[in-house]
Amino acid sequence: MSIRLIALELYNIMREVEALERKIQELPPHDQAGRAVLDRELRQAKSEQERIRKILEGAKSG
Repeated sequence: MSIRLIALELYNIMREVEALERKIQELPPHDQAGRAVLDRELRQAKSEQERIRKILEGAKSG
């Protein structure tokens, strides 16, 4: 996979993380079920973001 495609994927996941963080901030305080779902999605997205960031760093150095 080219560095450009990896960078594009990283950009997309970064936007997804930002959108999830915004959704969490906009939730009403009493919506614990919705918050739990969004928290789980945010954790998964951040994990994917870190994975892609490491792939990109490896592609740059290699």
